[in-house]
Amino acid sequence: MNNTLAPWIIATVLIAYFAVLILISFLTSRNANSDSFFTGNKQSPWYLVAFGMIGASLSGVTFISVPGKVASEGMAYFQIVLGYVIGYIVIAQVLMPLYYRLNVTSIYQYLQTRFGLVSYKTGASFFILSRTLGSATRLYLATEVLHLFLFKDLGVDYWVTALTTVVLIWVYTFKGGIKTIVYTDTFQTVFLISAVIICTVIISNALGVNWSGLYHKITTAKTSGNYSMSRIFFFDDPNSPLYFYKQFFGGMFLAIAMTGLDQDLMQKNLTCKNIKEAQKNMYSFTTVLVITNFLFLLLGGALYVYANHYQIDLPVKTDHTFPTLALNNFGKVAGIFFLLGITASSYASADSALAALTTGFCIDFLHFDRKTEAQKQRVKLFVHIGFSLLFLIIILLTKAYVDANPKTDLIGLILTVAGYTYGPLLGLFTFGIVLKRKLNEWMVPLVCILVPILCYYVSQNMPLWTGGVRVGKEITGGYRFGNELLILNGLLTFIGLWLISKKVESLAVTLK
Repeated sequence: MNNTLAPWIIATVLIAYFAVLILISFLTSRNANSDSFFTGNKQSPWYLVAFGMIGASLSGVTFISVPGKVASEGMAYFQIVLGYVIGYIVIAQVLMPLYYRLNVTSIYQYLQTRFGLVSYKTGASFFILSRTLGSATRLYLATEVLHLFLFKDLGVDYWVTALTTVVLIWVYTFKGGIKTIVYTDTFQTVFLISAVIICTVIISNALGVNWSGLYHKITTAKTSGNYSMSRIFFFDDPNSPLYFYKQFFGGMFLAIAMTGLDQDLMQKNLTCKNIKEAQKNMYSFTTVLVITNFLFLLLGGALYVYANHYQIDLPVKTDHTFPTLALNNFGKVAGIFFLLGITASSYASADSALAALTTGFCIDFLHFDRKTEAQKQRVKLFVHIGFSLLFLIIILLTKAYVDANPKTDLIGLILTVAGYTYGPLLGLFTFGIVLKRKLNEWMVPLVCILVPILCYYVSQNMPLWTGGVRVGKEITGGYRFGNELLILNGLLTFIGLWLISKKVESLAVTLK
């Protein structure tokens, strides 16, 4: 059962897809100014923002890596997703009202209002670091799939594939910015979700079962750890990265940090007309995100059941499991929708990140409020190009790293990096909201740099400190940090900030 998509089909689908994106960009960016680019003129319908945020949140890493990990971890990832729900409630009830009350364009302007200029610049810098690394790494997956299944057969070098990918994103975002992205992300999310559903239906039909029967087959299939592929909850081993409380609370704080303290996703929320519509958006987004993630996990189990049934040899890299089966074994319709799905998920994440990084750098570092509209347009263009080139460089470096380390768990790597880079943001915002204390501003960058270094040292040595044994270069046993590393980072940042702070009479003093 082999129906490999011909390169001309793949090329035709992608050309048509990007033609639609460019058309949407043209229609939404007419008469656009810098305010349209940064805030969408605060006229975005909340339901479009909510649906489009699915694509921006999931990314190509989720699209490929989450299904691939089911063979080794079952559906443990859903524990993180359940934690997300609590995190999104905190965002809707605590952070979003704060942002709307202060009427900020960049959410890090809150740090200037609360503490001062140094804290503001520190928070904005950590966002740029976090989002640049995370989004470019996610985009790498899309370029890898496109190269592996299209451009490589045409004799095109990988760097050309990466360059083409970045240029296409730049073309349809450079003028309309966030105003365009609200609509393009909605369009792309349709294909992302459709791809998952269609591929799952095709597998179900190929195995001659309905969805209930498919889930039963997944339940009886075994992971590499010899437990059911449908297993979600892990309460037995606190040392395991899959332990429920690590995953759940890690997911909760990841959601708060990577959504609520992230200019990228909050920028979309701030394009809504008012706080009520923004909260509707957040709760609708949460509901759809939970369902979509479960569909990804269901698909992951189905992939391995299908491969086992037809005795198909799967690639060593689990990230290649879904693309290999979708493009080689599921037929042309599934192959086309997979191609659209991986493209949509990767580009929806990267395009909004590119706009958010441009917004953040312009507002937070270039004093945009002091420039004329003509100056704003010119500077915005150069910043947009600069971040596009930076994306390209990081994609190429990620490619080199993964090639040298073929067993890299990309989604695990991204979440680990997030644990280090978002921790200072989590500590800063929590300190500002919870305590009525003023910081010694000049020591804030020092705390925010030293704490992640300390966390790295603790993380690397914790297995040995808790009974692990070194065998060669590997350490077996002992406690290993998972997503809760972000909590440790944020907590230590909070403590460090308290040590360099002093009490004030009223929080209102610092909000004047």
